[in-house]
Amino acid sequence: MKRKKIFISSVQSEFAKERKALHEYIISDPLLGKFFDVFLFELLPAVDQKADEVYLKEVEHCDIYLGLLGKQYGSENSEGISPTELEFNHAVKNHKTKFLFLTSHPAAERHPKEKKFITKVERELIRKQFSTIDELKSAAYATLIRYLEEKEIIRTVPFDATLNQSSGIKDLDTGKIKQFVRTARSKRGFPLREESKIEDILVHLNLMVKKRITNAAILLFGKQPQRFFINSEIRCAHFHGTIVSKPIPSYKVFKGSVFELTDQALDFVLSKLNYSVGTREKEVQIPGRYEIPKEIIAEAIVNAIAHRDYTSNGSVQVMLFSDRMEIWNPGTLPLGWTTEKLKHLHTSIPANPLLAEPMYLAGYIERLGTGTTDIVRLANEADLKEPDFIQEEIFKAIIYRPVTPHDTPHDTPYDAPYDNELVNRLILALNGEMSRPELQKSVGVKDIGHFREGYLVPALELNIIEMTLPDKPKSKNQRYRLTKKGISLQKQLIK
Repeated sequence: MKRKKIFISSVQSEFAKERKALHEYIISDPLLGKFFDVFLFELLPAVDQKADEVYLKEVEHCDIYLGLLGKQYGSENSEGISPTELEFNHAVKNHKTKFLFLTSHPAAERHPKEKKFITKVERELIRKQFSTIDELKSAAYATLIRYLEEKEIIRTVPFDATLNQSSGIKDLDTGKIKQFVRTARSKRGFPLREESKIEDILVHLNLMVKKRITNAAILLFGKQPQRFFINSEIRCAHFHGTIVSKPIPSYKVFKGSVFELTDQALDFVLSKLNYSVGTREKEVQIPGRYEIPKEIIAEAIVNAIAHRDYTSNGSVQVMLFSDRMEIWNPGTLPLGWTTEKLKHLHTSIPANPLLAEPMYLAGYIERLGTGTTDIVRLANEADLKEPDFIQEEIFKAIIYRPVTPHDTPHDTPYDAPYDNELVNRLILALNGEMSRPELQKSVGVKDIGHFREGYLVPALELNIIEMTLPDKPKSKNQRYRLTKKGISLQKQLIK
């Protein structure tokens, strides 16, 4: 196989040590050295050619442009352009694969033209930061390995498709699998039935090979997924202000399958958002809406779960601030993608395809490959500021809350007479006598435990709702209705 050629571009005087160290590291590494050659201008013998002609020809002959950007812009030609920028422009013109590594210096320490150049480069490719030579070597190694994998020069099995060595079908919850089949049949026409053998269902979903289950099977249907993958949990936090500060008003760590994690994280966020109500003029149920559409929150959470790097020690984090929601995901975009591309129609390259497909079949993903574009579209339709997607060491999705001129929640259209948003939603949802499943569906909560703990029990304890069969609390015929106190509160809420 022909070795790939890497062209290292930088201000030579600023990165002399880094260039030499990176060159030596790549060619001497047992794996990288088999696949890559590295070009450094300073290693060329003296030639009777102009320097700019030589390095631009080398850019044309390379497979990968690897740029190092720091504080200095470098010497400038008659047009005021540095050799580094000329090399980058030539790499773009010749459609080369490009990687950028940026020092962690603050912007104030960079040359004005270097700052402008960095802004220009970031439109074309994703950057990674480094502070030391060791950090640079580590980041370059990970990037080049991903390049080899995505070009299929080396092949490894994705994490979700890897057969788990320490588990078996006994570690899966058959009830979860049957529930999935019921849902997938109704939403997507899944061909197998609930009565099908568990093994047949798993094989059909590519989650079992020769009686061995994959990592994806555990994450989707495991009895205790975090026993095998402790960092597959989701951490959710709510802050009253715009920055992370202690004490944290509300903090939860959720565990369970990827479906349960999605439901729990979604319920957590919705329970903290403002909720406006309409009237029953046209509907039996009182219509209402969240300040951020529920579909946006669900898409962002599902994307984080489906596309995260499960080999990372990090967890998905969902943080709600007074002006925005941030979802942090220990993962990276496909090679060569920019965050700007996520805002436009693009192909689907799921990091964990065996997770993404069942989530689509169960209705958690509407269409594969449209999650981020749907988030942007829904935000625009709701008159929210356009979401931001940021790729650094982790991936961040930032969803903005609506801007309001009011200083206190009592001045907003989401005002409520009782200081418990979850109970208020239950009050608004109750119409006549309703069963627990009907009520749960009405408030839009999928997790039974969260519904009982956050909605039903507090409302009963506050004498806002009552059971129709108080002597038989566990009866299948049990219904719930508003008390006189609840009816009064409902009228206030509607006003």
